[in-house]
Amino acid sequence: MPEMPEVDALVADLRHRMVGAVVAGVEPASFAVLKTFDPPPDALLGLAVTGVHRRGKFIDVDVDGLHLVIHLAKAGWIRWSDHLAMKRVTMGPGPIALRVRLDHGDGPTIGFDLTEAGTRKGLAVYVVRDPGDVPGIAALGPDPLADGFDLRPLLQRRMQVKRLLRDQKILAGIGNAYSDEILHAAKLSPFAIAESLDDEEVERLAAAVQQVLTEALQEAHGKPPAELKDDKRTRMRVHGRTGEACPVCGDTVAEVVFADSSLQYCPTCQTDGTPLKDRSTSKFVK
Repeated sequence: MPEMPEVDALVADLRHRMVGAVVAGVEPASFAVLKTFDPPPDALLGLAVTGVHRRGKFIDVDVDGLHLVIHLAKAGWIRWSDHLAMKRVTMGPGPIALRVRLDHGDGPTIGFDLTEAGTRKGLAVYVVRDPGDVPGIAALGPDPLADGFDLRPLLQRRMQVKRLLRDQKILAGIGNAYSDEILHAAKLSPFAIAESLDDEEVERLAAAVQQVLTEALQEAHGKPPAELKDDKRTRMRVHGRTGEACPVCGDTVAEVVFADSSLQYCPTCQTDGTPLKDRSTSKFVK
């Protein structure tokens, strides 16, 4: 799933390409992708793109006061074209969920296809008058890289720190991959209870959030959107590295599998060498 660093880099790329262009077409290719009906997508036609912003993991395209908001979910992505096909997309089961056409007035139609791989469809597109009209944006917690951000008050919860980091209502932009990386850098078990962390552990976690996300942002920015996903995978130290050697201590990266996700961690770095077996046993490991 694209997370804050990849979405931020994608937003920067789209801002460079889109601002100043006029919306010439918004073509849904999936009944399920569009989550709003007022204003209709056609309300964007003829209006100029005035900004592109990231809000958590959401992409917010400001179209002269109206907003085209996109959430890429688990397998969504944006495929840009400087020579967009003239044929209008049609409703169907293919990978394209939405096509947006733009006109710079001095050449071929440009724009992008919003695509989604796999059979589980989670992409969401909203056309709204205010980004706060999107429920997911309205409920977002603070951005961890915003000026003045303080993690400490957010930890006063009796919940596993892995789940806390991923909860968009508590903290915006972090998902499964970067929460694994942050906890590895902080040398904390994914199942440590947030409110039980001591002062030293809190300091390590706060520092790891800043370090991991800042470094990931720096690595992601400037790369072509087509390379962002693969680049992210190459930078992971434990996430997606089950069975490989931890780059810090050399122990074997371990995994806990859930119904719809999994997490990776280093037993030596994070759990004093104790393996996490499942929810029922791992909750006792701090």
